Amino acid sequence: MQRTVYNQEHEDFRAMIRDFIAAEVVPVYDEWFEAGIAPRDFYYKLGELGIFGIEIPTEYGGSGIDSYKFQAIVTEELSRAAVSFGGSSVHIGLCLPYLKALATEEQKQRWYPGMMSGEIMFAIAMTEPGTGSDLAGMRTTAKPSGDGTHYVLNGSKTFITGGVHADRVIVCARTAAPREDDRRYGISLLVVDTKSAGYEVGRKLDKLGLRTSDTAELNFVDVKVPVEDVLGELHMGFSYLGQNLPRERLAIAVGAYAQAKAAVAFAAQYTKDRTVFGKPVAAFQNTKFELAACKADVDAAEAVVDRAMEAHDRDELTPADAAAAKLFCTDIAAKVIDRCLQLHGGYGYINEYPIARLYADNRVSRIYGGTSEVMKMIIAKDMGL
Repeated sequence: MQRTVYNQEHEDFRAMIRDFIAAEVVPVYDEWFEAGIAPRDFYYKLGELGIFGIEIPTEYGGSGIDSYKFQAIVTEELSRAAVSFGGSSVHIGLCLPYLKALATEEQKQRWYPGMMSGEIMFAIAMTEPGTGSDLAGMRTTAKPSGDGTHYVLNGSKTFITGGVHADRVIVCARTAAPREDDRRYGISLLVVDTKSAGYEVGRKLDKLGLRTSDTAELNFVDVKVPVEDVLGELHMGFSYLGQNLPRERLAIAVGAYAQAKAAVAFAAQYTKDRTVFGKPVAAFQNTKFELAACKADVDAAEAVVDRAMEAHDRDELTPADAAAAKLFCTDIAAKVIDRCLQLHGGYGYINEYPIARLYADNRVSRIYGGTSEVMKMIIAKDMGL
């Protein structure tokens, strides 16, 4: 079916991104994969291409396009080529919405130029060892100094995407004790300079998938954070996190759909090229039925993400809507990619084949951004259950 979610401007952008990926990423991606990280200077190329400035308002030098669809196209094209832009996915996808909604004019003037150029890469640090999805249970603290000029940050975070290369990290920390009737109260957002004394990047985590995305542990020992770098109102950070979760979950749903679509394309091509018992694997009825079923599943996921993207751009995507999209698309993608890998036989288990990388990369989609179980809780609550 013809998609209606994109117009000609979107498709022109897609062509540019596709050419860029072919020229700048595909030839060197095996090197990134082996190193387990994309080079820091690659982000300057993304800045030059204008990707980081799409949603930044024009008065700060950006394109001022208030739509998620361009980021979705980037995701689709990366999946199509079975590559990634490293850990930069959170820079605009997750961090920019917080700055747009909460940053002061002075903060925007300071951070937006470097954000667009790639000179200031952002990450966000929520999860802590031992807390997982229970963000209200975080133990990282930020206590005010005696003279009121800064906060003193202590604690640790884990699973921080982009944490190795980040120049600024939005850190969630307790600035006040929780209330008896509200354990979410007292969390604030601080934009921490990674060059600060006491800030340490711990281990770069060795992950099953997303190998080129730098994911790190972060440690803070008496890190001084100027009061000018607090984002939004004090003690209200948990509510801010909740406001941006629908977009994060939409992004995960789009990524899962795009990976599933790419898997079907890889499997279709492989089975046409691979000969078994004197004929192409694609000639067997089982292959045809498997790929047909996968194609139908991908079409259903496409309808879900397209509807969710339209709702997001109208500012109508609810937490339950986003949770449902993430739950459905990540489950579909897991099933489709597994079946497509099976059609590759033993070669599907070899990393030089893109289906193997998709298989490993996709698994985390049912965990990060809230587990599938958490998504079911959100949906059930919305149903009045």
